[in-house]
Amino acid sequence: MILLALALQVSAAPVAPGCAALALTDPVAAQQRAISDRSADGRACLGLALAEQGQFIAAAPAFEEAARVSELARDGLAARYWAQAGNAWLAGQEPAKARAALNAALASGTLAGLERGEAALDRARALVALGDLPTARADLDLALKDAADDPLAWLLSATWARRTGDLSRAKVDIAQALRRAADDAQVQLEAGNIAAASGDEAGAKAAWGEAVRIAPDKPAGQSAARALTQFTGNQQP
Repeated sequence: MILLALALQVSAAPVAPGCAALALTDPVAAQQRAISDRSADGRACLGLALAEQGQFIAAAPAFEEAARVSELARDGLAARYWAQAGNAWLAGQEPAKARAALNAALASGTLAGLERGEAALDRARALVALGDLPTARADLDLALKDAADDPLAWLLSATWARRTGDLSRAKVDIAQALRRAADDAQVQLEAGNIAAASGDEAGAKAAWGEAVRIAPDKPAGQSAARALTQFTGNQQP
């Protein structure tokens, strides 16, 4: 499901450069290097190394520990670590824990610009996963302001609008997502969903067909393929 899709924002983590480079090339070695380092940098390095290995449930507490150490040091980096923790919790499909970490990140008031926008986007994803659509709207609006170049922000805004019956808003926002990521099967899937909800059969077929072409073996492509079967009975022999 698109609302739980994740692209871990490793670039936002204030990790020591040497550790970050090692985590990206040899995460196992980075994990061993950081495992006994109780500093904020060490905990963040551990989180990054674990995340690179797909161990998101283990990575999130490491980032949270980095945030707490950073808070005690008053070095101004805690919010970034909380945001990393929230992002990792999302990857581990723990939206309630993600929301708590992202609340801490955004409540600090130290995030700005793209960092604030991405944290707001992640919290919106967590809120939607928890069924809190009304609260998610404010975070999506902040994400569209501060992270306007991120196609995921427009995609999730469009999905939110469709699910709440605002098809006019959904069309505008999915057009923005398509401008930025027309080669993304999830974007094409949602474009088809919005077209279908608007009674645009041709548009739905075209978008869903594109999603299948882009990612036939991925969940988005498979969902689009299933959606296309509704038109089978309308085809001429």
